[in-house]
Amino acid sequence: MPIKYHDAPDLRERAEEIVNIMGWPHLDFEHIGFLRSTGSAARRTIARCHALGKAMRIAMGRKKGFYLVEVISERFDKLPMEEQDKVIIHELMHIPKAFGGGFIHHNVVNDRNVKKIYHEYLKKKLERRWL
Repeated sequence: MPIKYHDAPDLRERAEEIVNIMGWPHLDFEHIGFLRSTGSAARRTIARCHALGKAMRIAMGRKKGFYLVEVISERFDKLPMEEQDKVIIHELMHIPKAFGGGFIHHNVVNDRNVKKIYHEYLKKKLERRWL
């Protein structure tokens, strides 16, 4: 079965909430897309972050990079909401502040750091509710 891609406004909305609560102004949602895919043959992959490389960006006349967060529906949608949020955080953490088409690698974006950010996110989210 070929991979099919579907727009994912629900993911965008959740990512925007995370970014707003965490205060990550470098993540410009005008330059980040969100897709849900079905039919992937990848066995262990839950989500992927894609980037428009610098050469392509220059050739297209784009000043800023473009990133795409793709979740693989068959795996992502089965996860509890908490785990889905961690996956979204993980993928957003790959996007560097320079927003130039590169990635932050897994030596920084790892389970320990994702859990740390997730707990920070929950704390800030609860604080907002009490204000």
